[in-house]
Amino acid sequence: MIGLLQRVCEARVAVAGQTIGEIGPGLLVLVGVEKGDTKAQAERLLDRLLGYRVFADADDKMNLSLRDTGGGLLLVPQFTLAADTQKGARPSFSPAAAPEDGKVLFEFLLNKAKGLHADVASGEFGADMQVNLTNDGPVTFWLQVCPDSGGVGHSK
Repeated sequence: MIGLLQRVCEARVAVAGQTIGEIGPGLLVLVGVEKGDTKAQAERLLDRLLGYRVFADADDKMNLSLRDTGGGLLLVPQFTLAADTQKGARPSFSPAAAPEDGKVLFEFLLNKAKGLHADVASGEFGADMQVNLTNDGPVTFWLQVCPDSGGVGHSK
């Protein structure tokens, strides 16, 4: 399971011109679900997202997490993160989970997040969305929860 997180001053997502989710300062996370991903991986990714220290402390060091700051969390499903771009001029989406499986895991992640964090918003799975953000820094990280180890690493 993949999370591309961006520290933002603000972010929002719209469908058909209507804003369906928005946050102030916090994290915008684009979420990709790959074949074979599990609920355990979703829980591990969420734990990492809430605890990842990307916000400045009093000494201007990245030592504070979303849990520490109470900032917003905007989760946006994005199946293209699971694309295989190793060869050719067109991405292959064969590594991505089937839409029904991806939706189940994204909604599981979203519901868990709402149970653990006060300010959570989301995009809509399968919708054509427009995402607007003001990246703060810019600060952007790629987190990938590996199916075999449960750890977090970089994209292959």
